[in-house]
Amino acid sequence: MTWLLIGTGFSGALTFLFLLKKISHIFVTPKAISVHFSPAGGCSDALVNEINKARHEILIQAYSFTSKQISQALVEAKKRRIKLDIILDGSNEREQYTELHFLMENGIHPVIDCHHPIAHNKIMIFDSKTIATGSFNFTHQAEQNNAENLLILKGHPELVALYKKNFAIHKEHSRVAQVNPEGNPGQARHNMFGHNNQNHKSQAA
Repeated sequence: MTWLLIGTGFSGALTFLFLLKKISHIFVTPKAISVHFSPAGGCSDALVNEINKARHEILIQAYSFTSKQISQALVEAKKRRIKLDIILDGSNEREQYTELHFLMENGIHPVIDCHHPIAHNKIMIFDSKTIATGSFNFTHQAEQNNAENLLILKGHPELVALYKKNFAIHKEHSRVAQVNPEGNPGQARHNMFGHNNQNHKSQAA
């Protein structure tokens, strides 16, 4: 009888620890690191996967942004009522294939970091839990042709705090995006160059 009680107590303790671990994962993101490389290394797919998993907020800093796949995922995230906060380099107001116009047409309004000669950050922060960063620009060219890297970090709250602080600094000196309708005829251009044409290859780096 004594051994039965001891055995039951031990198994009960193991069950308690198992349940405690499961509950802790709800509130604390386990540490994890994944690395992706291009060309054709799945960087865009990895970012879209994180966008699709987001539940509350996505913060983005981008230099060149011409990826139809990523911009479409962000539009879908907005439909799920995810808060989107996007800071872009000023070149996106001039690039022929920029996704800035498509985002704005779908109710997403990035700001422009014109405080620096080049706003070269490539960062996404998901739900204050996951950071994606590296050399990888959010472009078709970076996915298919360039030699790039993408690092996705989970469970590092101290790094998230630093990245969010830096994001806030850059947002503070950013301004509202200004687009030229004559130079970028909006939806018609996007229909021609990608969102309704799976064979299109962006010329942007």
